[in-house]
Amino acid sequence: MKQYYVYILASKRNGTLYVGVTNNLVRRVNEHKQKIVEGFTERYNVNILVYYEIFDDIRLAITREKRLKAWKREWKIRLIEERNPEWKDLYNELS
Repeated sequence: MKQYYVYILASKRNGTLYVGVTNNLVRRVNEHKQKIVEGFTERYNVNILVYYEIFDDIRLAITREKRLKAWKREWKIRLIEERNPEWKDLYNELS
């Protein structure tokens, strides 16, 4: 069964946030960390995986990503801190 991930990256605790969706979370976060992906995350050094959700349906994952992107910043921070209060880099647990 295929899995899809909605994820939030941060530059640091309470720093710049980025919301994305992927079908391979380890590969995608590594691309951000290695600055392979040009653009926002490279420019603002956003590469700490602080939150993610898993979906079996790509449509649900994309819908969730769009909703999170529309959320106010404080809502995103609250979501992160509910599951990851120390803002640990969750990438280390995946790889």
